[in-house]
Amino acid sequence: MRWEYEAPEKNLFLVDGKTAWFYVPSDHTVTRIPARQSEDWRTPLALLAGEMKVSRICAQVILDDSVAPEDPGNVVLRCTLKQAGKRQERDAEDALTGGSQPDLVQFEVVRATGELRRILIQQRGGVQVEFQFRNWEFNPPVEESLFHFVPPKGVAIVDGDPR
Repeated sequence: MRWEYEAPEKNLFLVDGKTAWFYVPSDHTVTRIPARQSEDWRTPLALLAGEMKVSRICAQVILDDSVAPEDPGNVVLRCTLKQAGKRQERDAEDALTGGSQPDLVQFEVVRATGELRRILIQQRGGVQVEFQFRNWEFNPPVEESLFHFVPPKGVAIVDGDPR
């Protein structure tokens, strides 16, 4: 997978099959981590590559009316994370007492076709990540070289924490 971001700052996220690379040109650093060890939420995009099934990360998927879809023809689905397990029980108690909220993943899909339009991720500490998708094009011709990362000269390579 290759993701190029323009905002909020220019960066590149690339998974070449063995390594996940996160390059921020303005920081002159690249973080690398073995792809199989990465739990970073940039990799739910493995779902898009067909390498991961929703059932692998979600214990339950239900219709979620608490979030309005961006398009009236879409629906939002709530994913109860599997890895949360017992932690969600503590989180539910925390929520009742004003503590921290559990991690949450929501998928917005086109009701008629099932096409993915948006992934919403809410993490501890108020961190929210949103990915939007339009104009899907399957199997476009793409140069193989775009999926190999070679750090530019002078860029520091940092080994990321696989946790």
